[in-house]
Amino acid sequence: MLALSTTQKSGLALLVLLIAYALCAPLLQAGDATTQNLSQILTSPNADYWLGTDHFGRNMWLRLAEAMQLSLMMAALCVITSAMIGVTAGVLAATRAPWFDRVMDGIVTMILALPGLVLVLIFAAIVPGSFWMLYVAISLIQWIEYFRISRAITQRLTQSPAVQSSKLMGFGEWYIFRRHYFPAIMPQLFTIAAFGAANAILMMASLGFVYVGIQPPLAELGLMIVEHFPYYSDAPWLLAQPLAALALVVLACQLMGRGKSL
Repeated sequence: MLALSTTQKSGLALLVLLIAYALCAPLLQAGDATTQNLSQILTSPNADYWLGTDHFGRNMWLRLAEAMQLSLMMAALCVITSAMIGVTAGVLAATRAPWFDRVMDGIVTMILALPGLVLVLIFAAIVPGSFWMLYVAISLIQWIEYFRISRAITQRLTQSPAVQSSKLMGFGEWYIFRRHYFPAIMPQLFTIAAFGAANAILMMASLGFVYVGIQPPLAELGLMIVEHFPYYSDAPWLLAQPLAALALVVLACQLMGRGKSL
């Protein structure tokens, strides 16, 4: 059973609040995140525009929610995909023939030869602005951590009395994985997933800084920070909003990754 520490519960509560805002914000205020109103440029927060407007008169309440949706979706997809690939490959590498383990180790070594962000930049530059290309690139980097942890834990358990007894009793590989391997791997997966989600969001935001990530008119936290920076003196709240949103979602993920999971 997975027990969360107080720190992890605080992170989870913060993440739930951010998800609620991202999903419910469009329901609380009518409008469109891409609609421009040039007569309302750089409007400060008021009764009509709860978070003000940007340099094109777009509603920041809706744009920030759209950017949060995009970041949270990227984090969730990358975590799910990376965990499935990494755990599967790690368990297979630990339980199959030695040649398969050597092949997987060679693949991991080749991927690690380049810094993760550089590899993501290469993929992003191939199809600039593609959400799915970013998803593939980030997942390609993050599955390695799941693979290494899963392989190490499985290698330690393969010769354990419990696993050997299950094999002698004729239980299949799926039963052994579900009964012995996965319960040992799961606590580590929670920590890796929490930090992996934060890294995925930061990577996508970093690409927005160099204009090879998500392209306008879509809202993305990193891109919004770059777009709003020239107006930091005239509308400081405009720059503070995506910065605060990015910091809070990363903080939530980091808090969830801390502490002990049992």
